[in-house]
Amino acid sequence: MEPMRTSRRRMARSGALVALVALAGCGYAKRDDVNAQMDQIRQEMAAADQGVENRLGTRIDGVDGRVQTLEQRVQSLQQELQAMRTDFSAQIQQMKDMLSFNIPVNFDFDSSDLRPQDHEVLTKFAGVVHEYYPNAVVTVEGFTDPSGSAAYNLRLGQRRAESVKAYLVTEGLSAETVKVVSYGEARDRQVVPGAKGPGMEGQQNRRVSLVIDYSGDPLAVRPITN
Repeated sequence: MEPMRTSRRRMARSGALVALVALAGCGYAKRDDVNAQMDQIRQEMAAADQGVENRLGTRIDGVDGRVQTLEQRVQSLQQELQAMRTDFSAQIQQMKDMLSFNIPVNFDFDSSDLRPQDHEVLTKFAGVVHEYYPNAVVTVEGFTDPSGSAAYNLRLGQRRAESVKAYLVTEGLSAETVKVVSYGEARDRQVVPGAKGPGMEGQQNRRVSLVIDYSGDPLAVRPITN
């Protein structure tokens, strides 16, 4: 629209110049008056052109600033995710409009109590969600080892997911945007297939996984992950 308006203004002023020259040639206006009016028109045209350039420059600067800010946020997010990989051995997978976090939040045998040593990684996770995915839905997935019945393990996995949700809410996430689901002893999701009991191998199956779904979040930062 701006180039079209500029073109129309120039055509109008060009027409005015032609009219002034014609009037001067026909003797209807004094040459000095015509020159003065032509100088005024030239000044107005120059001022209008400068105004257009200034407005375009302001818009371009604004776009550049927003792009730079977004690039900085993406870079900061990448650093946060890398820190989670390095400091907590988190495995982070990007899917379409989602991030899946397999983090070392594990549970004692037949327990849904959150261990104190797992607070730090969950605090870090909550900070990432709060900063980069303020409107996203977080799903806490609960798992168990294959000890006990499938029905009991579904209930136990649910309680474990609820424990993690409760902690994330204390860290500032909204209870309405944190969902829970239990997969119990789902064989296709076991870290160590078949491992069970109080030992360390069974403990790796007694865990939670976290998923950030930012498909409906216009403020979300889209990361670049492997």
